Amino acid sequence: MLTVDFPDENVLGIEAAVEDCAQKLASKASAESLAADPYWPKWDSPWWHMSLLWELGMHDRIPAEAVERMTQALNRHYLPVFPFEIADVPAHLDPQRAIMCHCGAAIIYQILRACGVDVEASVPWIRPWFTRYQLPDGGFNCDEAAYVKAQPRSSVVSTLPVLEALLFATPALSVEEEQCLDRGAQYLIRRRLCRSVSRGGDLIDANWLSPVFPRFYQYDVLRGLRVLAAWARRRGCGLPGEAVEESMNHLGDHIRSGRAARDPSASCLTLFCVDGRWERGRPSTSFPLLDATRGRNGGLQRAWNETVTLLRTVLPAPSSTP
Repeated sequence: MLTVDFPDENVLGIEAAVEDCAQKLASKASAESLAADPYWPKWDSPWWHMSLLWELGMHDRIPAEAVERMTQALNRHYLPVFPFEIADVPAHLDPQRAIMCHCGAAIIYQILRACGVDVEASVPWIRPWFTRYQLPDGGFNCDEAAYVKAQPRSSVVSTLPVLEALLFATPALSVEEEQCLDRGAQYLIRRRLCRSVSRGGDLIDANWLSPVFPRFYQYDVLRGLRVLAAWARRRGCGLPGEAVEESMNHLGDHIRSGRAARDPSASCLTLFCVDGRWERGRPSTSFPLLDATRGRNGGLQRAWNETVTLLRTVLPAPSSTP
């Protein structure tokens, strides 16, 4: 499994769509969109344009003015805490639009970091978020109701972006952040990346066994493998083979079969601003770069190569038979 490669898809062949995306981010319309809301609507807004360029490793194509506008919008628009109950939300704020989730905080932190922003100075509430909202089981949950339950349970989907932010974008981790990262890694190991502890080892979501692109906030076991391999390398420890074997086998089957990656960005209902009012119920829209890359394995090549290299250093060596 470790010797197979994703089919070679020339990501650079989408240059026209990349240029279109960059021009849109530099436009007046983009500035107006960010002024109205940093995130909505899906998928054709600056948040998603920036996210996709970053996932493709093309964050250098994000215009500096768009990065600055996003940074300002984050501070202006969002409550800098994650409220657990509606009573904790100030009355003048829209709870649908003014509350950041863990996935969003972690992804935008990584994007801004990649674009050279000193996030701790520019958006000082994001980095403390990563340790403040970790649940006792080691993970995170973007459903605020989880935090007021007698036995709160985390979500793998909500947990992965935070661990990625700590591993791949946060400089000079504090002791508290290192401990947070360790607890998060153990959370994934106990679940073998895709199995439920509370349901006796049942598969949480069969879709997770196939890679997804673009990821946005979606999870797949390649994403989990990359985090565990990078964590084990960072901590100088090995990975138990049983924690990753199933995921590695399914990924190998997927790659050898030549199947396309999953596409998480299919049409969904989204918030749109209509005459100054934000309403839910319109179908999401797309943009050329998303249309050109959705469901393509080529966008995952960097993550795959990095993961394979790391796994070779942290997995037990195969036993040899005489």
